Amino acid sequence: MQTDLRNRDLIGDLDFSKEEVETVLDVAFDLKRKRALGEPHAYLRDKVLAMLFFFSSTRTRGSFEAGMAQLGGHAAFIESRTTQISHGDTEKEMGEIFGRYFDGIAIRHVEWGVGNRYLNFVAEASRVPVLNMQCDIYHPFQCLADLMTIIEKKGRDLRRRKIVVSWAYAASYLKPISVPQSLILQMPRFGMDVVLSHPPEFKLMPEIMDQAREQARKYKTSFEVVHDMEEGFKDADVVYAKSWGPLLTTTDATEGKRIQDQYKDWITDARKMALAKDDAIYMHPLPADRDIEVTSEVMDGPNSVVFDQAENRLHAQKAVMALTMR
Repeated sequence: MQTDLRNRDLIGDLDFSKEEVETVLDVAFDLKRKRALGEPHAYLRDKVLAMLFFFSSTRTRGSFEAGMAQLGGHAAFIESRTTQISHGDTEKEMGEIFGRYFDGIAIRHVEWGVGNRYLNFVAEASRVPVLNMQCDIYHPFQCLADLMTIIEKKGRDLRRRKIVVSWAYAASYLKPISVPQSLILQMPRFGMDVVLSHPPEFKLMPEIMDQAREQARKYKTSFEVVHDMEEGFKDADVVYAKSWGPLLTTTDATEGKRIQDQYKDWITDARKMALAKDDAIYMHPLPADRDIEVTSEVMDGPNSVVFDQAENRLHAQKAVMALTMR
């Protein structure tokens, strides 16, 4: 167990070593047990977390607020449009000032080309840990919850387990690429063979792809890319299928929607799930476009773990906060 996480930022998935992630998971499972048994665990009594949102949320806000309360502290919800950020408060001001008011700063900023840079500038100026509630490049807390869920369902030894990280069609909006990027970085470190499946226009960042290949080499797992949804699903132990925008192809919303609408057949349905192993689990970070991105039959079916996955956001986030904000 690693014990040097106090005051550490978590912005990118590789900010914590594999051993440090294992420590987070150990603490998360212990906190989940304590929550189930009603055991008090007020490790952050009198601590306050600033939650700065530039992008709307359901699970992220709810799980961070509940988590801080259960740890004995308080989470302050701050919507960016209610601040003076648009009138002169730069990242330096936010880091310096919030770093003096609060014991941790959590930020959600997914604007393409802006979000991750913003978090890092705040972190440079802050004396307290900065936690990434999702940016344009990474979604580390979602990925920690995903890993926790996979271990619950498949056991600690994930070597030679296949996860397909697949693009899926959604009609609602061009979603960030941060979830698939976090998955391909983290899962090879825990022995999983990763298949990334997407239409040609929905590439991920080249530097993230290079890092994912490096993690696969380091941990002696496989990493491959296919452009056929059904090929990706074959013999998978874990099906993680969600939509993301073609941001590496175009940043124009109209053109992006036109490209996206060419692939309406990339839906997770029972026929495609049958290509995976019989005991494969279906995962999605939510919200999902029901019966467009995934059929209700799959999402509410016996292979779906989406609600366990959502619950584990709470426990994984509490673990990181307890370890970094003490």
